[in-house]
Parts: sequence; structure tokens; C-alpha cells
Amino acid sequence: MVHILRLLIIALIIYLFYKILRYLFDPKRKLDEAYEKDQYYYYDDIKNVRKNFFITYKGAMFEGEKYLGTTEQAFEVVSIFIWIKDPSKLQGFTKEDFYFLQKEILMNYPDATINWKSPIEQLMKEE
Repeated sequence: MVHILRLLIIALIIYLFYKILRYLFDPKRKLDEAYEKDQYYYYDDIKNVRKNFFITYKGAMFEGEKYLGTTEQAFEVVSIFIWIKDPSKLQGFTKEDFYFLQKEILMNYPDATINWKSPIEQLMKEE
């Protein structure tokens, strides 16, 4: 009985250690933390086209939807639509901020065209 109790305690310690490590390295937690601290963070599962990606930048949370299509060589993400969760957080943003975000996204999806949804779309079209 004592041996079984020791094994259960060791198994519990290992399980708790595993859960703590998993929590510390969870990218979704890092995204939420960066959002609270008004920092930049890019959260994406590049291998899964069906999952949207999230970007937090200067206190604003953006979500992007990826669409698969054909290029000359292969099937790749060819179109991305990006919108902001809360448009009131856009105060103080400039075109350069959105160009920075586009550049970061294009590093992972070089064949994609990026389309912003309103109200960002209107700013990006103005020349």
C-alpha cells in the first residue's frame, strides 16, 4: 500500500510539472499577455490554413483569415483578410504601422495579397 501511495504522489508531481510547463509555453497565453502590455505578438499555426491568426500591436488585437489557392508552383495561402476586434483601439495608428504588420505577415505568406477590412481599408486606399 505504501508503494502505491508513493507512485501516486510521484505521478501527481510529474503531472503538475507537465501542466505548469505547458501553461508557461502556451502561445495563446503569450498573446493575451502581450495584448495586456500593448506589445507586438504574432500568433499563428502556419501549417493549418483553416485556423485564423492573431496579431496584437500597440494595444490592438487583429485577426486574419487565410485562404488557400494556387500559385505557379504549389497550393499556398494566396489571400488574407484582416480586421480589428475593437475599432476604437485604432487611435494613433498610422499607415506605417499597417505596412509593418503587412511585412510581418508576408514573411510567412509571401504569395498572399492582404486585404484590410473597414475602417483600415479606407486609410490604406487614401494616397
